[in-house]
Amino acid sequence: MGKKIKVLIVDDSAVVRNTMADLISSDPELEVMDTAADPFVAAKKMEIEVPDVITLDVEMPRMDGLTFLKKIMSQHPIPVVMCSTLTEKGSETLMRALEYGAVDIIQKPKLGTKQFLEESRIRITDAVKAAARVKVEKLRVRKKIKIQPKLSADAVIDGPAPKMNKLQTTEKVVAVGASTGGTEALRIFLEALPRNCPGVVIVQHMPEMFTAAFAQRLDSTCMIKVKEAADGDTVLPGQALIAPGNKHMLLKRSGARYYVELKDGPLVRRHRPSVDVLFRSSARYGGSNILGVIMTGMGDDGAVGMKEMKDAGAYNIAQDEASCVVYGMPGEAVKAGGVDKIMPLEAIAPEVVRLGAS
Repeated sequence: MGKKIKVLIVDDSAVVRNTMADLISSDPELEVMDTAADPFVAAKKMEIEVPDVITLDVEMPRMDGLTFLKKIMSQHPIPVVMCSTLTEKGSETLMRALEYGAVDIIQKPKLGTKQFLEESRIRITDAVKAAARVKVEKLRVRKKIKIQPKLSADAVIDGPAPKMNKLQTTEKVVAVGASTGGTEALRIFLEALPRNCPGVVIVQHMPEMFTAAFAQRLDSTCMIKVKEAADGDTVLPGQALIAPGNKHMLLKRSGARYYVELKDGPLVRRHRPSVDVLFRSSARYGGSNILGVIMTGMGDDGAVGMKEMKDAGAYNIAQDEASCVVYGMPGEAVKAGGVDKIMPLEAIAPEVVRLGAS
């Protein structure tokens, strides 16, 4: 086994520090370097040893998490995962944290059901491992334990239908999946789309409550309309629907109308929402009308679904390694044989517009 990823946990709650330490220590690839009750204590510990990843609370005494984050990124960039309770009020603060250079946002673990703690463990350890793989230079700019099985999209939706050659509509739909680094990648992509672009459906791995604020912020900067998806929303040209955190989103069709369905269900590829679930439903109900896009992110969520879309006649694009914060999901999709074209991030929107008009 290679060198373990060293994690510094910064949170003013002793209960949270202990719970986080237990969850992180349960993963054989991770180790808790230390814990700190506030940023001043954390800074002292970092003078002795530098962690690979920091998990950072937002509201703390003496110095808040955002201020400490800015200091870290300006002085010695280290991958930071923000750890917060789920509040609508706090979601705007966490959007700023992503702008300041935080890699990801995770929900604080709570002492509750066994399933909740297990899902927290999966999400936290995966976020930390993804952060450790981030290209640090990009931050300046903007005994093996048994774990829960990595479920496939079969847990939520049946396999794709046979390839559809004759559809009742020729309207294109753009299906997008992203994870670590995806908030910035999606901003660049969506801000470049014109008002007459095809309808867009997006899964970005993000906790619930934060997707609404993320969509609202994008809506204020994009020419197209951007909103958090609601169950039954129609997919419309010039609009992007972002899957709510903690809900799977499926693309469906009724006659010539495309719409989205939101579903509960288990974590798929260790995520909810899952890109594979969106992509499989897009293969099943969209076929050759789909333009698939997979962006930066760790892991393999979306790789199987993208191959299913390609087999159903979709045209698929993967973000290239040079422009990715983490070349995990796009790389796995390429390996699976589901990608038609690999492109730099800035080139994807013009290509989608070109393909959507053809």
